[in-house]
This record gives sequence, structure tokens and C-alpha cells, in this order.
Amino acid sequence: MTRVGVALLPEVDPARDERWARIEAYGFAHAWCFDHLAWRSQADSPWYATVPVLTAAALTTSTIRFGTFVASPNFRHPVPFSKELMTLYVMSGGWLLTAIGAGGPGFDAAILGQPALTLGQRQRRFEEFVTLLDLLLRQERTTWSGDWFSAVEARTVPGPVQRPRPDFVIAANGPKGMRLALSHGQAWLTTGTAPRDASPDEWWAGVAAAAQRFDEVAGHPPAGFRRYLDLMRGAGPASSVEKVRDDVGRAGELGFTDVVLAWPRDSEPFAGDERVLERVGAEL
Repeated sequence: MTRVGVALLPEVDPARDERWARIEAYGFAHAWCFDHLAWRSQADSPWYATVPVLTAAALTTSTIRFGTFVASPNFRHPVPFSKELMTLYVMSGGWLLTAIGAGGPGFDAAILGQPALTLGQRQRRFEEFVTLLDLLLRQERTTWSGDWFSAVEARTVPGPVQRPRPDFVIAANGPKGMRLALSHGQAWLTTGTAPRDASPDEWWAGVAAAAQRFDEVAGHPPAGFRRYLDLMRGAGPASSVEKVRDDVGRAGELGFTDVVLAWPRDSEPFAGDERVLERVGAEL
């Protein structure tokens, strides 16, 4: 059966945010915090930092897996990020997931005043980011000198609860990123290949194309390897249990083991009704 998760905008005071506990109570398989400094459309609205938000989630939940959606090298360095992840892994008893992507050319990339990167440069930086983060979480001491990142005797002590290290969910649409998911991750994540303004039918066609490409790249992936589909932007809002049931079923037919919905808000993005989410959790 395809597992269902929920992603949240970090817009609620983490000390008073009850959404994490409600997602757990509704019976969802995983919960996620969008890992950005902000979206351009939400830049003047509340947007709390991901790691403190997940810290609060770790203290208010006990049985649900949760994590970053998705971390990127646009504003993160593997050394401090590995220390933050290790701490979250320990605090949560090993329930944390880490979804990682290359990082697009949008708000997160521009806000630090960094030079714009080509697609190839972002991919190479992504590969180095994942490789170094992997090493940092697997071993107590790491030295690394790369084109994008460096580490000198970086310590990860006591290390994460999960061994050899917790699960990575690697976001990718191209063959290089998919191969990175297979070599360094325990799961692959996509939102399809269609443009943002695509119709739902066009979006599903893009999802099918991404799934077919992954099948061609993966061949026979490792046992237990999972495939995640981000349903939030392309499939349309979770307007009814029937709509979500259809979307989850369609994703399952394309080979996806997991899907991610958005926590409904009073306004866009992700305008919707929490009562639908509660019924989805009860049924799916």
C-alpha cells in the first residue's frame, strides 16, 4: 500500500504548533517541513527556520517519521548541517528523514548574494553535498577538500541513532540525480517533469515520464528502496477524500511507494480544509 505523508509551511510558532501532533494522530506515515529560507511569494509572511521547527516536532511526536522537504546546498553546508541532523536523529529516537535536492535558481539561491549557477554546476555541487553529508553521518571524523565544500577533522560524535546512518530521500528528475539517489539514498523523490503551469493531465504525464526514466536508470534497485511523489503542486489541492484516493492510487500504479500532500491553509498556497486531511488519514 502507498504510504501518505503531509508537508507543512513553517509559518506557526514552533512552541505552539499543534499540527505535527495532529498529523501523527490522523495516522499519516510521515510529516515534512519545507526547508527554505522563504518562498518569494511568502517572503513577508512568518517563516520559521526548519531545524528548530523539527526540534519542536521531535518533542511533540513519538511514532511518525518527519524531516526536511527538501534540504539543498543553496544555503546549507554539510558540516554544520550534519551536526544538526545528528542532534535531531538523537532527539527523535531515529525517526528523522532527510530529503535533499540540488536547489533551484530561485529565492534561496539569490538571498545570500551568490553568483548564479548553471544546471551542470548545481548538479556537481549537489553530488558533492550528498557525498560529504553521507560521510559526515557515517564516521566520527571527516576531512574533505572538494570544489564546493571543505571539512577539516570534522567530528560527528556521538553520531546518529540509526546505523550506518539515517535514510536519505534524494530529489531528482535527471539520470545523474537518479543515479545519486541509488548510490547514496534509500529513496527517490520527484514532482514530475512538467512545468509549474501544466494542467493536471500534463502534470501526470510528466510524472509518468519521470517514473519511466527512473525505471530505466535503476534497473533493479536495492531491496527496500522507496519512491516518493510530491503531489502538492501538480495534482491539484486535496479537495476531497475521493480526489486523494484517486491520486494515491494513480501514484501507486506508477510504482510510487509514498506520496506527500500539503497541510491545508486558509489561503493559497495550498488552500483547503483540514477536515478533508483528517478523513484522508483515517481512510488511507
